[in-house]
Amino acid sequence: MVVATTIANGTLVTPTGMFDGGVAIDDGQIVAIGDERTLPDAERTIDASDCLVFPGVVDPHVHIDDHVSIDTYETATKAAALGGVTTVIDFGWQAYGGPSSPWDQPGSLTEGIERKKEKGANAAIDFSLHGGILRESEALFSEIPSLVESGITSFKLYSTYDFGLSNGYARRVFEAVANEDGVAVGHTEDDSVCRALTEQLRENDATAPERLADARPGYAEAMAADDYARLATATGVKYYGFHTAAGSAANALARYHDDGSQIRGEACVHHTTLTRETHAERGNLAKLTPPLRTTEDIDTLFEQLTGGVLKVVSTDHVAQLSERKERTEWWEDPFGANGLQRSLTVFHDEAVNRRGLSYPFLVRTMCTNPARTFGLSQKGTLEPGTDADIVVFDPNETHTIDATDNASHADYSLYDGRTVTGRVQTTLLRGTVVAENGEIVTPTAGQFLKRDRPTWEA
Repeated sequence: MVVATTIANGTLVTPTGMFDGGVAIDDGQIVAIGDERTLPDAERTIDASDCLVFPGVVDPHVHIDDHVSIDTYETATKAAALGGVTTVIDFGWQAYGGPSSPWDQPGSLTEGIERKKEKGANAAIDFSLHGGILRESEALFSEIPSLVESGITSFKLYSTYDFGLSNGYARRVFEAVANEDGVAVGHTEDDSVCRALTEQLRENDATAPERLADARPGYAEAMAADDYARLATATGVKYYGFHTAAGSAANALARYHDDGSQIRGEACVHHTTLTRETHAERGNLAKLTPPLRTTEDIDTLFEQLTGGVLKVVSTDHVAQLSERKERTEWWEDPFGANGLQRSLTVFHDEAVNRRGLSYPFLVRTMCTNPARTFGLSQKGTLEPGTDADIVVFDPNETHTIDATDNASHADYSLYDGRTVTGRVQTTLLRGTVVAENGEIVTPTAGQFLKRDRPTWEA
């Protein structure tokens, strides 16, 4: 038997361990791993000498080509591929009306899903979608069962902003999603607290960018995280807390976590590597919500990541131009920061190099856990019979991040000028090399993924 590709001379990293060996790939799937002497001959061999071999990164929290992010699917997914990310989960949005709406009129969630599928036709990597709920509509409850059957098995709710939902409506959504064995995901900050503090700061002419962190404090995040976790426990829905930034919010999830079969959360790369001082240093380029927190908060995030309450590390990727961010005030759109191209490198440097955490921890939080949490059984693993989404990573190469290399439409990076050790050498998607040595090789290899109803094991 001759297979299409083997990866040789590397160190394979799984969620539970590391070993020297190789990977055999054929017809887009991993057919064998182990001692290279036992692997079949191949038409092509990728030399992974002095490198680590990971499953492709799965990022379940990105924003692409919509009302908050200027990236197209072509630019965002190229950035992802260069960063070792082989699957992303974006959002299909339920259009809402009103003066602040980017849409001309309200629309259904199903229509929003279909719009995003069409935009992803030329993606460089695989993608799926969460259903993004932005208004309180009775019609939504008839859509949820059919969307879950079509592979949209998770639904996002906001507790804040003009499109935030009341807790009463959120409870009904949680019940409906629970009935379909799906996942509810939440952006949690207490809206009334954030609005009151923002109004107070503006009345006092507190216009410095770092005041964003005062307007949206950790306790407001923890209050809303507690509300959603409590509602999830009462309704029986699987609940996942997005971009947990405050240690108090992570601890709120921990109170309901139990064995992890119902409540879990994520932390973002920027919340685990940057502090609130970045708001002053980078100005409104660092305008994102929840805002950046303290070193103590970061330490708590890592405690909850290693303890398993926070299962996943994501980016919450949002692309904007620096000019637009810098000419608006800290309380005005746009919020968010780009991160897909740098996430693996930056988090590796923080978690492994600086904090001494293991490579299996890195694979669990960035590859395996997000895939299992969101029903992607073919992703996030090196097990034979699964998709050959693989990253060859040099853990020893030191370089300085330069935003002029961005594949994203975003023309800045919050990590610009940061020196890190570790770099992606090669990214494969279903056995096809999509990025190599900092260049895109295959620009349109991606496809839309229908997701299973996930089983959350303890």
